[in-house]
Amino acid sequence: MAIPFVRELAFTYGEAAPVTPQIRRVVANNPGPFTYFGTGSYIIGHGKVAIVDPGPDDPAHIDALLNAVRNETVTHILVTHTHRDHSPGTKALKAATGATTYGYGPHPVREGSPQVEEGGDHDFKPDVVLRDGDVVNGEGWTADTVYTPGHLSNHVCFGVREDKALLSGDHVMGWSTTVISPPDGDMKSYMASLDKLLARDDRLLIPTHGAEIKDPKSFVQAYAEHRRDRERQILKCLAEGVEHISEMVKLLYVGVDPRLYGAAGRSVLAHLIHLVELGQVGVDGPPDTDARFKLKR
Repeated sequence: MAIPFVRELAFTYGEAAPVTPQIRRVVANNPGPFTYFGTGSYIIGHGKVAIVDPGPDDPAHIDALLNAVRNETVTHILVTHTHRDHSPGTKALKAATGATTYGYGPHPVREGSPQVEEGGDHDFKPDVVLRDGDVVNGEGWTADTVYTPGHLSNHVCFGVREDKALLSGDHVMGWSTTVISPPDGDMKSYMASLDKLLARDDRLLIPTHGAEIKDPKSFVQAYAEHRRDRERQILKCLAEGVEHISEMVKLLYVGVDPRLYGAAGRSVLAHLIHLVELGQVGVDGPPDTDARFKLKR
């Protein structure tokens, strides 16, 4: 099943655009191979509002967010996870507004974790720690916390009840697949988190990168099937004697921007670790990008 990537995103940097009756989007001017056009920060509500993912430490973007909520009060700052294109702007936004910050917790520290994507924000510490199912109430809006580990172990999505819309962070994106980078990125957890979304009845998924997704169930099903296809492709590589990740990446990611090869290798590693756990694949030594993997007969 092909992933029906959504690539149309009408926006102007620094300007707020309505997405739903309760949600507005302001896109940061930080385009790149991992951010697409840039980080989408979201404003929930009217009058007394929440801002989700203040984005990078970029004064121009913080000014744009503050201009978008002029004559309103920011009461909540919600953070989906602590990659540097999502949470560093929290500090300046909190200083300007006095709003309370919410998130699953600080950036996870795992020994041997390489920097992928935009790197980790080790400064963010939420005022209020959220767990799966916690409800954040504002004036005229309600956000449910949906814990979705896999991309990062502190990743959460926020379901805005009034619009039946899920702010999906990087768990499901509107332009590309999500990077899963061990040791904190975990493929088993990621697939389970996709199943969690399939059990919901959201009418809309709103990712941090890319346009909103209007057919959530079919899109998430395609996302999961893409991962299963990749797993089958990796098993085929192993069956044909291709035993190193660097060789697999060249075969599996033909036409992909070479700048993404490192991240692609991390996702292949995540698949292989999962296959090792399932007993389908063996590995010589610790599973890492330099290891030799073999199909178990």
